[in-house]
Amino acid sequence: MASYVRALLDLAVAKGGPRAALLARSQIDARLLEDPDGRVPLARFIALIRAGKDLCADPALALHFGEAFDPTQLSIVTLMGLGSANIGDAFALQNRLSRLIIEVDVKGGGDRFTLVRDRRGVWLVDHREHPNDFPEITESGFARMACASRTMGSAGLWKAVQVTHAEPAYRAEYDRIFPAPVVFGADRNAVLLANADWLTQKLELQPRYVFDVLSERAEGLMKKLEDSKSLRGRVEALLTPVLHTDDFGMERIASQLGMSSRTLSRRLKAEGGGFEQVLDGLRHRLAIQYLTERKASVNETARLLGYSEHAAFSRAFKRWTGKLPGSLRRSGASRQRVWPSSGP
Repeated sequence: MASYVRALLDLAVAKGGPRAALLARSQIDARLLEDPDGRVPLARFIALIRAGKDLCADPALALHFGEAFDPTQLSIVTLMGLGSANIGDAFALQNRLSRLIIEVDVKGGGDRFTLVRDRRGVWLVDHREHPNDFPEITESGFARMACASRTMGSAGLWKAVQVTHAEPAYRAEYDRIFPAPVVFGADRNAVLLANADWLTQKLELQPRYVFDVLSERAEGLMKKLEDSKSLRGRVEALLTPVLHTDDFGMERIASQLGMSSRTLSRRLKAEGGGFEQVLDGLRHRLAIQYLTERKASVNETARLLGYSEHAAFSRAFKRWTGKLPGSLRRSGASRQRVWPSSGP
């Protein structure tokens, strides 16, 4: 989620890293960070944290990132967890919605986190594939879990920690942050729990009404994420940042996707619509967003959507909604819930 990336950027800047250099080295467009629920490619997040370690002269930056931020301030998933009946329900929720926070490959394609029992007790195991390619994810995630446990008064819950990566030069930071001994070079990333009844611990720290509202929002974000995996979603992702230019034709988009215009057209039709329908539907949704959420003017909205003439945008908007854009903006559309349809 963009909220995590923005928090990491803020921490790196606070530690002395030049903001412009951090963004340049990670190739992150600062505009992507304006929407806290927006998506930033994992490769960009990796590049940012490694640029931060270098520019801030802090090799333990990932640990410090996990330690520095209250996850309830960064993620709708964590906020929903607080409204769950118990930790077990929150744990299941985290598994189901974890892709809203970060998308990683999981061994076997199952849940990222599971509980595994052996002779020593119950382990919370992270099944992320190839964890040593980016151990900073393990560091930040486990540090955040450790600090959250401490905040909830459950610091004694951990008996041991295992990580698959080698012991770093900043081992002392592990000893300071984690409430249990850490074993490096293990065959899995896992935490040994001191109390097997931990999952039954009651939560319900948020009213049920709040949980339901957040749940509706989370389901919408999950649908949006799933839609982005379709060809239509990929086309929309490429169109959105260039609509205000004159360079958003089908040929350009097809080239970026590594296919011919004919192939793109055929595959979009197989999904239920052509390129022009995708473009029209995207403009419809963005027009509502710009006018009601961003409070953009009609002229600015028309420009952002790639209309060279105000009149052309007004005609399109009336076709979509039955209203002129000016009247919609004046009437307070956000209160009337005038939402665009899911299709073109």
